[in-house]
Amino acid sequence: MSSPTLLQILWRERSVRIGAGIVFLVLLAALSAPLVALALGHGPTDQFQETALDEMGLPVGPSAAFPLGADGNGRDVLVRTLYGAQVSLLVGIPATTIAMLIGTLVGTVSGFFAGRIDRVVSQGIDVALSFPFVVTALSLLSLNRGGTGQPIIPPLLVVILVISLFSWTYFARLTRGLVLQLRTSPMVEASVTIGASKTRIIRLDILPNILPTVLVYWAVQLPANIVAEATLSFLGVGIQAPLPSWGNMIAEAQRTSLYQDQPWFLAGPGLALFLTVVGFNTLSSGLRTVLDPHQRSA
Repeated sequence: MSSPTLLQILWRERSVRIGAGIVFLVLLAALSAPLVALALGHGPTDQFQETALDEMGLPVGPSAAFPLGADGNGRDVLVRTLYGAQVSLLVGIPATTIAMLIGTLVGTVSGFFAGRIDRVVSQGIDVALSFPFVVTALSLLSLNRGGTGQPIIPPLLVVILVISLFSWTYFARLTRGLVLQLRTSPMVEASVTIGASKTRIIRLDILPNILPTVLVYWAVQLPANIVAEATLSFLGVGIQAPLPSWGNMIAEAQRTSLYQDQPWFLAGPGLALFLTVVGFNTLSSGLRTVLDPHQRSA
């Protein structure tokens, strides 16, 4: 009887199944945004003040035309929430991947060469970690303004770079610790004995053994970076309206206080953000259980 494949082993883990199901729904929602907008006839930035607002200028509640109601500007909350999923994934996935690549490179160099290089890199990581995320991000994003107040660089790109700038340190510390353990292992010592180059040792002995743990941590860090994007947009320095983001949608709901009488205004982006974070956290927990050797041996 053949041994089970990695996918079969992963699928046997309950957390992986639940997390993957939720993540699949989030991805499906993001991909279906244009189709839903086409079916309803509502674009993410279109305002329908005559049909979406009542005589007093208040947004209408859920209906066939507006399944999750409308916001204070007469825009479709459902359509904007689905497009907000695209924004969150377009920020979270590239930012986390960039941070993983930079952090893995820095941590591998620091852990493998050790000595003075390790001390210098470790101090640099500690300095980077000492900067508060929100305050520093607000300062950096405020610099992205031209003379007319318009952004110099697209806000989406700036948010990705800012989040990557803070996230790489976590990957670097993780990778450094893993490499420090492996560099004295019998496997690496055997490669050194036969005269293998440092590049070959890192490529064939170090990276394949740390990659599963690093990929698990990628799934752990991704929801944190999605929340970071929502936080910056909530504070008004991330994704700017009218482009929909869960953060700026929640900020608008709080600013207008309409959610107190019309909770659907807040329910769409709030529940979407909650489910996304729960889905990725659950998936990463299952992946850690299956792929992380430290978890398996615990």
